[in-house]
Amino acid sequence: MVDTTPLTRAVDHFADRLRAAPQSRLQRGAATEALRLARDLALRAQRIEDPESEPREMPDAGMFAAADQVTVAAHDLAVVLRSEDEVAEAVGLVEEAQKRAGV
Repeated sequence: MVDTTPLTRAVDHFADRLRAAPQSRLQRGAATEALRLARDLALRAQRIEDPESEPREMPDAGMFAAADQVTVAAHDLAVVLRSEDEVAEAVGLVEEAQKRAGV
């Protein structure tokens, strides 16, 4: 079993920052960046879990749901990751998205 604690910590930190961000920051792109990350993480999880099926896109549930969507997608991915390298790559994606989001 792979230790996914670094991913959980990184995504929980990003989600907390999104929840604390003012609406204006979310509207200026933070929520869009979070949704983009959530969709990417969800896609990665689906490809690992069932590479033969057509991936489903995470819907846009609105800017106030972005933090929850990132959290759910990251936790789903954490369940299927197979190596420390995959965990490190996912952590990098979260950290890069947080920088782009400006939160």
